[in-house]
Amino acid sequence: MNLCDFAPEYIRAIQPYQPGKPISELAREFGLDESHIVKLASNENPLGTSPLALDAMMSALHDTALYPDGSGYELKSALSKRYDVDPGQIILGNGSNDVLDLAARVFLKPGAAAVYSQHAFAVYPLVVQMIGANGIAVPARDYGHDLPAMLDAITPETRIVFIASPNNPTGTLSSKEDLLRFMERVSRDVLVVMDEAYYEYLPEVNKPDSLKWLQQFPNLLITRTFSKVYGLAGVRVGFGLAHPDVANLMNRVRQPFNVSSIGLVGALTALKDAEFVQRSYALNRAGMLQLTDNFRKKGIDYIPSYGNFISFRVKGETANTLKVYQSLLRQGVIVRPLGIYEMPHHLRVTIGLEAQNQRFLESLDHALSGLD
Repeated sequence: MNLCDFAPEYIRAIQPYQPGKPISELAREFGLDESHIVKLASNENPLGTSPLALDAMMSALHDTALYPDGSGYELKSALSKRYDVDPGQIILGNGSNDVLDLAARVFLKPGAAAVYSQHAFAVYPLVVQMIGANGIAVPARDYGHDLPAMLDAITPETRIVFIASPNNPTGTLSSKEDLLRFMERVSRDVLVVMDEAYYEYLPEVNKPDSLKWLQQFPNLLITRTFSKVYGLAGVRVGFGLAHPDVANLMNRVRQPFNVSSIGLVGALTALKDAEFVQRSYALNRAGMLQLTDNFRKKGIDYIPSYGNFISFRVKGETANTLKVYQSLLRQGVIVRPLGIYEMPHHLRVTIGLEAQNQRFLESLDHALSGLD
């Protein structure tokens, strides 16, 4: 037998996560100038990185010969003050994906089950399959989470429910009332992972009281990230907030240096840059209106989004979606096809700078005209 045949079947069956196409790859494929390529595929902050965080990380480069603080003491202290939680309730991760992985490692095993929604973030089924547990995908309602159906899908073997708020790639959002009702009804022996990667892009009126719920529900884990609004996707810093007992178990399986020294410094400083966060929020709101106004005028169907991205439908047969995607690539505009999310007629575009959004809209017009 081949050595790889001894790996568990559920590992060999994994389809690796496909990230958005990098600028350098597109440049090589089509012979394009990298400086003329617009990447709107990975929900990155078009303003870049918080200037304060960037300066702090540049200064920290002098210490890269040293291991980072494995406990993340300073960042945990800052997060503790910001969110009014005990440091013992915090789990630091190499991006929030790492925290999702840690939750799966602690609470799942072969034979256990996890529940998540159709069209939800692809990492949920990936971390479940990696453990050899059973994934239960509940059909979506209007591309969003059907929370009552997800509650009904829970079995005695279910140990985790993943809820994205807002959801990627659809941008849909469950109401605060529906989320609280779910938490009140779900069994306390099921961990509810509330993925709030795009929380900072929510208007205040739409933000759930999830931090207060931590005191009421010991089976709640909130995950957030510095990759989106803070512009630190490249240094990979995320965190989880949970009951101390849950956090303790997750920190036992966490790698000792899973967050780099540069990431720790960047996140600590970015947390203080409220002005950058506000600018990012305002830019996103304006860009969202720029795109949706155009979509409505052109008769393009889209899913109303609460994130920093929006998914739209390409009319006609499924092949048209690929044609539009390829046309955009040839024009130097990278968006995200959603076939892996069971949305073969949709493409997702990140909200960019005003000029980037306009470039996308003009390129989309050209791509759609090629279908006539």
